[in-house]
Amino acid sequence: MRVFSNPVGAGSLWFDNLVTADGVPVAYDPQARAFIPMPPFCANREVIGCNWIAPKHGEFCRACAMTALAPDPSISDAIPNWAHTEAAKRWVIDNLGRWHWFRPEDPGAPPVFHMLAEGGTPVPMGHVGGVVTISVAEADAVVRTTRKEALDEPYRTMIGHMRHEIAHMLWWRLSLREDFLAAFREMFGDEREDYPAALQRHYQNGPPADWQTRFLSTYASSHPHEDWAETTSHLLHLTDITDSFVSSGMTSPVLPNDHNWDAYAEPDSERLIHIAASLVAGVNHVNRSMGLSDLYPFVLSEVALRKLAFVHNWLRRGAQGL
Repeated sequence: MRVFSNPVGAGSLWFDNLVTADGVPVAYDPQARAFIPMPPFCANREVIGCNWIAPKHGEFCRACAMTALAPDPSISDAIPNWAHTEAAKRWVIDNLGRWHWFRPEDPGAPPVFHMLAEGGTPVPMGHVGGVVTISVAEADAVVRTTRKEALDEPYRTMIGHMRHEIAHMLWWRLSLREDFLAAFREMFGDEREDYPAALQRHYQNGPPADWQTRFLSTYASSHPHEDWAETTSHLLHLTDITDSFVSSGMTSPVLPNDHNWDAYAEPDSERLIHIAASLVAGVNHVNRSMGLSDLYPFVLSEVALRKLAFVHNWLRRGAQGL
């Protein structure tokens, strides 16, 4: 994610800012990829702290307009959890916009979101036919950490959930192309395999013994659909970590000498992934100096690298049908 210029004075703005350091209200324009100091602001600004602009006064921004179902406000903590969840969605939607997904120039359908709070029953997250369902309860750190530990996962965040579930939606969009399906099945396997049976087998028996040589996570080994979603999530993780590193003004010998280098504009998949992998190894080392978990606690096998390159190629050209 980029660091943005202050439109009304000195200093920088971060992606989630609602005001400048001097208290001037600002909003993010996703089309210009810049902050502006004037309305119309999103109708959800006062409700959940959305900091994007809207087409007209009283309307929702591009991201909030994708939410067809909002959580029940009578459920405890539903609104603050929804606010954190929408912030994660804005981050991921803007990331994908760097490759033209879900922007005005994208001729395909945008995702539709069902943001659901949990009463006494957990909400299963997922995607069906362009509709992404998200449990806003996982914005609560205690809930999320409890489930992370129960499932023995190394990483679980709202941005991670957004990337994973939107990845399923991206597959749905790309699957309309015959050339994609043939290439996908050669790389990931046949997604027509019985999905419920595959998940049941995964949860009963666990991953194959050699999963680390072929997959990025144990869950990725359960079915080709989940392998795609996990790999796509990781491609988005790695690209945005790299972009954020560069945008923050940090340097590394592995970065290109070009001062205008843009991770999202890099056409060479292998080069991008090599740079990202080198950067996360260093940042993991920094995290350990504070006794924190690794920022990116995963190992990239040769097979996983090929899958990441495959996803990068399709995400860069898929939104515009190239």
